[in-house]
Amino acid sequence: MAITISAPTTLRGIAIPLRALIRAALALEHRRPGEIAVVLTDDAELRQLNRQWRGIDRATDVLSFSYDEAGPGESIAPRARRAAGARTVTAAAADRIRTAAAPVNGDLVISLDRVREQAKRFRVTDGRELARLAIHGALHLTGLDHQRAAERRHMRLRENAMLKLVKAQVAELDRRL
Repeated sequence: MAITISAPTTLRGIAIPLRALIRAALALEHRRPGEIAVVLTDDAELRQLNRQWRGIDRATDVLSFSYDEAGPGESIAPRARRAAGARTVTAAAADRIRTAAAPVNGDLVISLDRVREQAKRFRVTDGRELARLAIHGALHLTGLDHQRAAERRHMRLRENAMLKLVKAQVAELDRRL
């Protein structure tokens, strides 16, 4: 499946390391990419999207829009039952089957303005901050969240583990930024 990258023309060569980062982040969660679009843009666009989709009137660093979540009244159990070849599947088992079998589909929108500002604030390179945000967004697409303290700790551990594994991609992002 495809991971497409939309970035300013001044950032040539950034697509290959970004795709590798996203694939690696998904693999860490035992998932694979489906159709994923990554858009690198500015604070103005993130603010507009944040206001439109979340009702929050301010810019943010990354937004993830998953196309895999079941909506109200939808169920994943029938597909999971067919995949398992079983007559009855518990909700938890159906979720495990769906998660392991289904590709991840969605959009990631990242603010390059936030990348630069946060890199300075956190005293890291722009490439490392972009990598962290791409990983963070990809983890959201797999269903991870950070609403509760335990979820925040888990997500941060996953981000840090991934950043240790992708040093070559971070170095390439630094060269391209």
